[in-house]
Amino acid sequence: MSFKELGLKESILTAIRKKGYEKPSIIQEKAIPQILAGRDLLASSQTGSGKTAGFTLPILQLLSNNQASKKRGIRALILTPTRELAAQVSSNVETYGANLHLKSTVIFGGVNQNPQVRAIRNGVDLLVATPGRLLDLHNQRLLSLANVEILVLDEADRMLDMGFVRDIRKIMSLLPAKRQTLLFSATFSDEIKKLTKEFLRNPVSVEATPENSTVDKINQTAYRVDKKHKSDAIIDLIAGGKWQQVLVFTRTKHAANRLTEKMNKCDVSALAIHGNKTQSARVKALSGLHNKTIRVLVATDIAARGLDIPLLPHVINYELPNVAEDYVHRIGRTGRAGAKGEAISLVSVDEIDYLKNIEKLIGQELPLQVIEGYEPSDKPGDVSKPAAQKKSNFNRRRNNKNRNFKRKPKKNNSK
Repeated sequence: MSFKELGLKESILTAIRKKGYEKPSIIQEKAIPQILAGRDLLASSQTGSGKTAGFTLPILQLLSNNQASKKRGIRALILTPTRELAAQVSSNVETYGANLHLKSTVIFGGVNQNPQVRAIRNGVDLLVATPGRLLDLHNQRLLSLANVEILVLDEADRMLDMGFVRDIRKIMSLLPAKRQTLLFSATFSDEIKKLTKEFLRNPVSVEATPENSTVDKINQTAYRVDKKHKSDAIIDLIAGGKWQQVLVFTRTKHAANRLTEKMNKCDVSALAIHGNKTQSARVKALSGLHNKTIRVLVATDIAARGLDIPLLPHVINYELPNVAEDYVHRIGRTGRAGAKGEAISLVSVDEIDYLKNIEKLIGQELPLQVIEGYEPSDKPGDVSKPAAQKKSNFNRRRNNKNRNFKRKPKKNNSK
């Protein structure tokens, strides 16, 4: 199927071709016709599935089909959980709407509100926003939501995880009752289903191929490394492989800061991105990776949610996530648009259970390998056992009861 067969107009098709896309993704095939038909939509879609174009393309067409009044009011509202995702959605809107007579802007917290307010006063057809800044400007009577025709809740599950449910309900109360509502979520949790019943009218449910099975184009490798040697090992991998544009995941912001500091001391240029970073610092880090002025972006899961880095070749799990689904989100940032990608995980002995949960989720075994020079201190047969069994298993080996265990031959010192 082609984008033209989905019912999109030539001015939008021209922008798609300029972007380099030829065929729609699964979620785009399923979502675009329903949105163009004016239906409310509940869509399950993961990072890297093309969901952003799945709703921006038809929204732009619907808005362009109806001429805006001379005094432009906000007719489409896209809510996102993070500033980074808001900025990227806005960038997509500008790209795909380049040939249309529509105005759009993006608002989020952490930056001066005055430029955002000026853009809104100049007239906006489509607004991309984070919930907090949107409500803040509304409470100051600096914007109105009275003319919104289309609402998108992007990554609704993450918005709920981040505690935005009250904000979402408040925003809903400010919108016209007659509107088209589109909800995109990675999962159909009970909370998402509850939101759907509250705010969507007879929605159509669409689902991309479940992303619990990871992308075939991604080469996944897991290495057993002692926790204390992880930073040295990852620096050697990146420097030795002369890798550029590497996205590294840590579980905490403190780990991200420590690793970034050590990388820079070892002449591997890196910047960190996490919840404590200012918006300008986040933008600097992301643009640095884009234009290759830095080699490594070290991120936490929440900060990296929604990041879109075209043709990203390497993702490294410095620490495995304690939620298996987050592994899929992480590695899904490489291997996009038909390109090959590599996902590497450094696994310490206390992360073995996390690895098993990941393998169960993706339906694939990731055999543990060893990096030369960083052999783990644990015995080879010990790594796949739960921590509670380690001592007894080691003792059995010492007693030579395990036939697979071979002692190193003693040196013959006789002359």
